[in-house]
Amino acid sequence: MIIRKARGTDASDLKVLYFEYLTHCPPEQEQDMTLWQNLINKFEEDKHMYLLVVEEEGKVVSSVQMAIIESLTHNVRPFAIIENVVTHKDYWKRGFASALLERATEIAREHNCYKVFLETGSNRESTLNFYKNNGFVIDEKHSCLKHL
Repeated sequence: MIIRKARGTDASDLKVLYFEYLTHCPPEQEQDMTLWQNLINKFEEDKHMYLLVVEEEGKVVSSVQMAIIESLTHNVRPFAIIENVVTHKDYWKRGFASALLERATEIAREHNCYKVFLETGSNRESTLNFYKNNGFVIDEKHSCLKHL
């Protein structure tokens, strides 16, 4: 297992992860993979945006996205937000998502973050238990969503 920041060349593997296992539906329109590659390349260079992946057997099989947000609170310490935790079903139960969450937490510590906030759209007990088992507290704070 290799954990690293995503590269533009990972765009096709990430597209499969996102549409087959995260949103569970095909894209409404054909994706411009050049846009995907350019954005992923920007993430690779940005010190506050992380698109972390697990590479196994030469392909990306798990991913997590994290942003470091500067803040004026908590003695001007930043916080981190994690979203889009996803693993290809052929690689479930092998610890890849847990390893990515641990690496993301390490990065947050390196940035002196005072908290890591994880967003999930899932209400499945198994998913929530997975996050609890990885050190996240459910329902300590509330997240509000406004669709644009």
